[in-house]
Amino acid sequence: MSSRATGTARPAVRPARSPDGTWETAAGRPHPRLRPGVIGYRGFRLAFPGPRARLEAPIGAVTLMLAFQGAVRITEATGGWVGVGRHGGVRPSGLRTSELPCVLSALSTTPVLGEHDGHLGGVEVLLTPWAAFNLLGTPLHELSNRRVHPDELGALPRAAVAELSNSLGELTSWRARFRHLDETLTRWLDSGPRCATGTVRAWYALTHSGGAVPVGLLADQVGWSVRHLENRFREQIGLSPKAAARVLRLQRARRLLCAGSTQAETAAACGYYDQAHLSGEFKAMTGCTPREFALARGLRTDPEGPPATDRLAGEATSLVLRRDHRPGSAHFSKTGGNH
Repeated sequence: MSSRATGTARPAVRPARSPDGTWETAAGRPHPRLRPGVIGYRGFRLAFPGPRARLEAPIGAVTLMLAFQGAVRITEATGGWVGVGRHGGVRPSGLRTSELPCVLSALSTTPVLGEHDGHLGGVEVLLTPWAAFNLLGTPLHELSNRRVHPDELGALPRAAVAELSNSLGELTSWRARFRHLDETLTRWLDSGPRCATGTVRAWYALTHSGGAVPVGLLADQVGWSVRHLENRFREQIGLSPKAAARVLRLQRARRLLCAGSTQAETAAACGYYDQAHLSGEFKAMTGCTPREFALARGLRTDPEGPPATDRLAGEATSLVLRRDHRPGSAHFSKTGGNH
């Protein structure tokens, strides 16, 4: 990989204004030298009069969020208390919560709630898990189901991510920001450890099948024992092959349901035993039922607000929520807002 990555394509920028606030989003493709490990960039500037929240389901990618304005509070969201359906609950005590300006979200099998005060600006970088290992040089199983500030890991130069985030905020265009990301990530990836070729091959075999390839067959395809494959996945992907397959299978199921497939059709297409199996996995990994998720995705109670933006293009990864304004309420209601 060259020490420089130039020639960033012009990003697709969408500014907008409504009575509910203003926002701007920008989508960019990384330099070809960074692909396919670096999947994409998504810039955002949000200015709303009140708090915003988004339920994030597990996806088959690692997210690096670099905020140059504001911070995000991230709370584990298992158990259905967020209230995507009509039966939300009070926020339980003792939930693991982090409030950070820069967040690394590794592979996870559980949902999280992301909240901010209405003003937030930054860039999300989407990475394949193996590229995240290359970038950080940290065994990814130590980060699974966690959200941390990357500078806490000690893998990169001191305060490197915070300095990158600040420098992005000082630039005046999304194209310049994405070009700066290209150059910085190229330099960091050049100095990181190499991921095993077999891990990359196995990861793509698993993703292309939607999590349907049996672990034994996956090991045979790359010429490894099952034990060796499992060890490599824990280190360089963050989850075991079986757990990673669960994430990818449910990612495909969400996409099919939101495209109009029935639960029975979705369960059969994605390799679940039956609808009950699909529903159980959905509840455990998304915090709501398949029907609640699909209905919430299709509902726009705020037509003046910005469209929901998923982390992965073409995938149903998020539900945008809005805090109920009743005093003392911990319920949330569905809306079409962004981030």
